[in-house]
Amino acid sequence: MASGNPSRRAGGRSARVAKRSAEIPLADRPIQPGMTGGAYQPLTQEQMVQIFDASLTLLSDIGMGQATPEFIDLVTSSGGTLDQDQRLHFPNAMVHTAIENAATEFTLYGFSPHHDVRIGGQRVHFSTGGAAVLMLEHETSTFRHSSLKDIYEIGRVIDALEHIHIYVRTVVARDMETSRELDLNTAYAVMASTSKPVGTSFFQPEHVHEVAQMFNIALTGDPNADEFRNRPFCIANNTFVVPPLRFAEDSALCMAEQVRAGMPINLLSAGQAGATSPATLAGSLSQALAECLAGLICVNLLSPGHPCTMGMWPFVSDLRTGAMSGGSGEEAVLNAAAAQLINWIGLPSGVAAGMADSKLPDQQAGHEKGTTVTLAAQAGANVVFESAGMLASLLACSLETLVIDNDLLGAVARSVKGIEVNNDSLAVEVIREVVEGAGHFLGHEQTLRVMQTEYIYPSVGDRLSPEDWADAGSLDVRARANGRVKEILSLPTPAHINPKADALIRDLFPIRLDLV
Repeated sequence: MASGNPSRRAGGRSARVAKRSAEIPLADRPIQPGMTGGAYQPLTQEQMVQIFDASLTLLSDIGMGQATPEFIDLVTSSGGTLDQDQRLHFPNAMVHTAIENAATEFTLYGFSPHHDVRIGGQRVHFSTGGAAVLMLEHETSTFRHSSLKDIYEIGRVIDALEHIHIYVRTVVARDMETSRELDLNTAYAVMASTSKPVGTSFFQPEHVHEVAQMFNIALTGDPNADEFRNRPFCIANNTFVVPPLRFAEDSALCMAEQVRAGMPINLLSAGQAGATSPATLAGSLSQALAECLAGLICVNLLSPGHPCTMGMWPFVSDLRTGAMSGGSGEEAVLNAAAAQLINWIGLPSGVAAGMADSKLPDQQAGHEKGTTVTLAAQAGANVVFESAGMLASLLACSLETLVIDNDLLGAVARSVKGIEVNNDSLAVEVIREVVEGAGHFLGHEQTLRVMQTEYIYPSVGDRLSPEDWADAGSLDVRARANGRVKEILSLPTPAHINPKADALIRDLFPIRLDLV
């Protein structure tokens, strides 16, 4: 039957609207968590070998300073050396052994199993991250100090955003008075806000086990359980390095306890080119790789195969001022190269992209985020941290920006998926039917069939005509995003934690977050 048959065309627009509005299973959606990247390769094979060899030289000849006693004992008893300047040297064979023993893939669990993600290969996932100290207020376009409530509300918004797969803490709860309150309440707030995989950071090693006990209670109601080890739904974002080539003592101590608690770790090196790492992009990469490999060695000497992402986050300076330039083209290509390099080595990759320098979710933020996130995803980064919500070179976060960036991440993921070519998608017979019939494809069966499996649609992005846009109130994307934020926060609070388990957590730990 030709497409021109009136029965095929009748109700075409209403059918398309109904089709678009219907919920479809995750497996049938055009994009899903873990789309395969790797099409963009900024480095040649020879260049990756050169960078890797340079990192080996840094570890063997210069070594790492300020190692903890435990790491010194582990490395020196396995063939490493400690020189007279207390720098820890890692021989090449030790690096290769660590890579061979390291986990090549692992599951980062959601509190709810349907949010589980598999990290590794060239599967791409989008996560938040950061330690911003400011929140942007939509109504006034001014900044204020971030708080514990912000951590919770950010997670609630992320819980409703399809294209953000992991919620790693984005802001610091500046209203907490002690490091213990900060570590425990941050972990509680991210866990309580979403059933997706989460991540947090720690100031003191003793807090790691308290948080693990909190997570066990949330999962089972039993303070003596060890279920978190079986279903670790939280990754530790651990900046264990003070570049160049020094361990951060407290973070290194935390890292050892995170291993013992069974907590996945993002081994994070964040040197800033021209300040704490070389101004040359290749030098910045070789230093970051060396630092991450040092962390990987120590973790795998403690527990071979412990789940880790290699968090190469090479940052960039504006060399005119020394200020961080998170949205630059150099930042984009550096983190894409980092993802390519880690994937080539065969380890799970985690890079940073989406760190707009703009202070507002404006056109500058859009092009900075679009460039950096796209290149990282196209390079196959397993986790793109900082991918949503961040402004002011990581100093600030915005709820509205999270919503806007969710649209961006969907578009980026669609570009990663690419184009499927087969007999059906080539559509030769469909074209024949339309040419002989209606003369357009709007009501064709194939159009209706693929409109949600081939295409994605923005949540707050505008596609109206100027006239319809004016009739709808002439709202810009920030205003539409604010409306979506209010809608999400008006919904019932998450209920994935059993009330009895929550009450026990509050009895045992100084939880300051009021969920009422």
